[in-house]
Amino acid sequence: MNPEQDAIPDSDPFDLFENWFAEAQASEPNDPNAMALATSTPDGAPSVRMVLLKGHDRDGFVFYTNAQSRKGEEILANPQAALLFHWKSLRRQIRIEGPLEEVSAGMADDYFHSRPYVSQIGSAASDQSRPLDHRQTYLDRVEVLDKQHAGQNIPRPAHWTGFLLTPSAMEFWTDRPNRLHERRRFTRVDGGWTSTLLYP
Repeated sequence: MNPEQDAIPDSDPFDLFENWFAEAQASEPNDPNAMALATSTPDGAPSVRMVLLKGHDRDGFVFYTNAQSRKGEEILANPQAALLFHWKSLRRQIRIEGPLEEVSAGMADDYFHSRPYVSQIGSAASDQSRPLDHRQTYLDRVEVLDKQHAGQNIPRPAHWTGFLLTPSAMEFWTDRPNRLHERRRFTRVDGGWTSTLLYP
């Protein structure tokens, strides 16, 4: 029993992410850009939820949200987060950790108005994470905004914005036979990256 060595190369982690993400886009049936986002309160109480990756380059990874939601408030109070991509059909996952910063207003505007009209309305009508007495209350707010804007782009709510996670560490995991899995962790050091294999 001698599994193939080093299925995860010691290479540039952004290039490796691009390769794996491209394969996921070609094979995953739904939302290959879905990722778990973990945040925490200043005193360390964690929470996690699924969001969608909406942009990435060598500066980092971008997602959008209501900054008045639970995750938004946690980010503003403690701007550190972790991401997890899990592509079940490929038997791979990527963990990414690092600090967060808010994207520019122009960038948030551009993305908000690229969304389908009903999605814009839905976001503007939602007090995300706040208690809701009945679903109809939310649907009524959607209807009111729809009548006000008549199918046209609506102003982006000031609290609806995006965040950029700049990775300080990226870890790649791949399934191997007999649960002899492979993990490689890249850590940013002095503007570059070091990497090491980890026991599974």
